[in-house]
Amino acid sequence: MAGKPAPKLTLKPLDDRIVVIRLEPETKTTGGILLPENAKEKPTQGKVLAVGPGKLLDDGTRAKPDIAEGDTILFGKYSGSEITVEGQEVVILRESDILAKVL
Repeated sequence: MAGKPAPKLTLKPLDDRIVVIRLEPETKTTGGILLPENAKEKPTQGKVLAVGPGKLLDDGTRAKPDIAEGDTILFGKYSGSEITVEGQEVVILRESDILAKVL
C-alpha cells in the first residue's frame, strides 16, 4: 500500500489520542482485477504521525501508550475524527479505537 507523504504536523494530540494518516487501499484484487474508484472502501490501515502523552489515570500518573510514531495500525472504518491539516486529511483517534498494530 502506497501512502501519501506525511504532513508536517502543527498539532500535538492530548491524553491517549493518536494522529493517523490513512494508507491508500489496494487498487487491484489478488486476482488482478482493477477496482474502480467507487468500489474502493475507506481504508482502515494507517501510519501513526503523532502520539499523545497517554491516558491520565485516577492516581495522577499517565498510562504509557502502546503505539509509537511511525507504527502502522488497523482501526475501525468509522473510528475517530477526520480533520484536514495543511491540506492533508488525517484521523485523530483514541488509543482504544485501535484494533491492532501491523508487524
